[in-house]
Parts: sequence; structure tokens; C-alpha cells
Amino acid sequence: MAQDFTPTESGLMQKVVALCKRRGFIFPGSEIYGGLGGTWDYGPTGSLLKKNLKDWWWEEMVTLRDDIVGVDAAIMMNPRVWEASGHLEAFADTLVECKLCHIRLRADKEEEKKEHEKEHAEKGEGKVEWTNPRRFSTLVAAQVGVIEEDKTNLYLRGEITAGVQINFRNVVDSTRVRVPFGVAQIGKAFRNEITPGNFLFRSREFEQFEVQYYIRPDETEGKKWFEYWKQNRRDWHLKLGFKKEHLRFRDHRDDERAHYAIAATDIEYLTPWGWEEMMGIHNRGDYDLRRHQEFSGKDLTYRDPETGETFLPWDIETSSGVDRPLMFLLMDAYTEDADRVVLKLHPRLAPYKVAVFPLVKNKPELVEKARTIFLALKKAGISTAWDERGNIGKRYLAQDEIGTPWCVTVDYQTLEDKTVTVRDRDTTLQERIKVDTLETHFR
Repeated sequence: MAQDFTPTESGLMQKVVALCKRRGFIFPGSEIYGGLGGTWDYGPTGSLLKKNLKDWWWEEMVTLRDDIVGVDAAIMMNPRVWEASGHLEAFADTLVECKLCHIRLRADKEEEKKEHEKEHAEKGEGKVEWTNPRRFSTLVAAQVGVIEEDKTNLYLRGEITAGVQINFRNVVDSTRVRVPFGVAQIGKAFRNEITPGNFLFRSREFEQFEVQYYIRPDETEGKKWFEYWKQNRRDWHLKLGFKKEHLRFRDHRDDERAHYAIAATDIEYLTPWGWEEMMGIHNRGDYDLRRHQEFSGKDLTYRDPETGETFLPWDIETSSGVDRPLMFLLMDAYTEDADRVVLKLHPRLAPYKVAVFPLVKNKPELVEKARTIFLALKKAGISTAWDERGNIGKRYLAQDEIGTPWCVTVDYQTLEDKTVTVRDRDTTLQERIKVDTLETHFR
């Protein structure tokens, strides 16, 4: 009988991490050189899964809407951008250092400090003493320039929001967008995380997808669009296949909201270590446009083409990492049967939609027919895997582990009546399907 896991069940994280390595989803960054903490490489199946997630998001946010356009801003920006956005001040943590092992932890994380002290005590290494708190920037510093002594100091972006804000005027002037409208972006961000960990949950290099949705500067409008995007994003995560009971909203308290936020709500996921943020919905007010207008000296106001009214729009932001929901999707999809592991990923997310096998590999007529079907499905734009190794049962199990929804087996009957066996991942049931209807069947 199949067993679905709750995220908090013991060992689930370890099983998912092992599966990711075994089946080519995710590898430790720079592994052959001992790794680099907080970095991860996506393998053949992982890169497809990630692409499918981003493509579906872009389709929902841009392709199917007429009120959102996309941009792809540079990772490196003028250092003044981060001064104006407040990141130079906000992206800094107060840390303390253990005098025994020199690990650094955030000064306000009392539970983490106690756990660290306990580890040293259990090893008989004595009582931990902490240094005085010191501030560290979590922005990743970089340099650009040809002459070594004359390079410009800058930062890799700590989040992708600023790339949209500084292009607000360019977007308005080059398109026909009218308030309310949004600007979508997918891109890499970098943070000098002091304690990266929990697999993809907290990394130094990660990817984000965000929409900055500009509205009239009005409290009623702000509340309306804030609630709209909360529900829209919750529905989106359920559409991906998340279990409803593993998600919740959590409103930020007044004393924990970001410096730019009028209102803030997280969609949280029930992780093995408790409820954690998966994405945020923020009413940023006019903070970003106002600050960039002030620091750049450029007019970033919006002029209503019908009324002639001029104003700085408010911004309702929906912001999420790509990597966190991807990890949580793997955890929600992980299932164990009596004799197999199955990733019950939504077919749109699965790295491969179909796998094609010849029943045996030493029969040229079966291999030739299977290759013809394999290439036809690929040419039709259906992500298709090929496998002729080992017995058919092991090939099925391998595809179950990477989440392939259907397997096609070409056997001797295929040569007689032009039908193939199609096996369903979740039920393991098989049916005979005519070769010339396969594309329609899978779509």
C-alpha cells in the first residue's frame, strides 16, 4: 500500500536529498573539490523540473495575462541602487562567533546558540564563549574593471526587485501598460548567508520569481489588490500539487515587517523543522519608486492618460524563491509503495512526461520501432526519456523515482497491430494504445 509522508515525518528530508543525488535532480556545488557551502547544482532531471516550474509560472503571470509584462534585469548594478533601496542598511546581520570553533551565528537566534553550546558540551569540549556582537553585510561584494587598481566596487543583487523598480520609467514609456499593471521577472540573487542549510531552503546563490504590481496610491485599492494576490498565489501553489494542509498564511506583526512594507503576509510550508516562509506578498507602498526618484534625480511618477493625474504608484509584490517551492514540491510528491519509490509530481512539472522502452534491447526490430516512437514524441514537443537498460521492471521503477507519468513499452504485439503498452505511474495500470494516437493521448 502506498505511503504518503507528511513533511514533519522523521527521515523524509534525508530520503529526498538521497533521491535527488541518485536520480540526477540536485548535486552539491563544486562537489569534487570538497564543495562550497550554500551552493547547489541542478542535474539533468533537476534542471528540467526547474525549467518546467519557471515556465508554468511565466505562463500564468505573463503569457495568459494582459496586465503584466516581463523584464530581465542585470545582476550587476550601479552601487547607488542598493543605497537607494535600503539594502546596504537592511541586508546586515548582527553576529556572534564561537571562540571554540569560530562558527558565526546570528546574535538573536538563541535556540541555535543553545543547540551549538550543547553540541560542544556533549563532545566534552568545554563551555562555549561568544564574542561581542558584530554586524556583517549579507550582500555579496564584487568588483568590475580592467585595471586592478582602478576597479569599481559593487554588489551582486541580494534580491531581484530593484531591477524592476529602476526600469519603471522605461517600461511605462516603451509599452502601453496602464495602472494597474505588473512587471514580472525571474532571475538569480545572491546572499552571504551566515548559516546556509536545510538543503535548498537557505542558500548563498538562488533563483527568484517575482511580480511588482503597480496600483493607484489608495488604501482601499491597496487592500483589494493585496487580498487578490494572496488568494491568487495560494491557488497557484495548490494547482502545482501542494497538499492544502501543508500550506498556510501568516501575517507579519508590526514589529517584524520589512522596512518598506505597509502590509506583509507569507505563504508558509510545513517543513520538517516547522512552518517556514515559501513566498511573500507585500504592500510596498511607494517606497521603492520614491527612493529611486530621490537618489537618481529622475522623475518616476506615472501620468494617467485619461485624467492627466500624476502620482507615484504603490507596489503590491509577490515574491518567491524558485528553489524553496521546488524542494517542497519534491517532499510533497515523495511516496513509498511496498516495493518502489514514486515522485507523484504534476505531469506539467515532471522532468519527462513519457519514457519509451523496447521490451528487450537485443531485438533490432523492437529497438527500431521504439526509437521511431521516441523521436516522434520528442519532435512533437513532449519531453521524452529513452531507456533500454536492464529488465522492464527495473526501468519502470527508475522512471517512478523521477516522476515520469507514463511509460511506453514496444513489444512483439506492436509489430503486429501497431499498439503499445502504456503504464500509468500512480496506479501502475497498463493499457494498449494505438501508436498513431499516442501524442493526443498524452496531451
